[in-house]
Amino acid sequence: MDLLDIDRIIEMAWEDRTPFEAIKLQFGLTEDDVISLMRKELKRNSFNLWRKRVNSGVSQKHLLKRNPDILKFKSSLQKSITMNKISKR
Repeated sequence: MDLLDIDRIIEMAWEDRTPFEAIKLQFGLTEDDVISLMRKELKRNSFNLWRKRVNSGVSQKHLLKRNPDILKFKSSLQKSITMNKISKR
C-alpha cells in the first residue's frame, strides 16, 4: 500500500458518511484493519478523537447503524474519484 492509498483511507475514515464497508470495497481493509492503520498513522490524541467520534453516534461509519435516508457513500460536494485518483470536476 503506497502513501496515496494510506492518505485516502485516512481521509475516508474521518468522513462521517463514509462507512467502513466502502473502505473495504475500495481497499480490502476490514474495520479492524482501518482501526490499526489509524492507530499507527495518527498521533495518539488524534486517534482518540477519531475513535470517540466514530463511536459517538454522530458518525455513520456502520451501515447497519446509519440513517436509512442516506443512500450514498460520499457528499455531492466531494470530488469524483477514479481508480483512487482525484479528478477535476
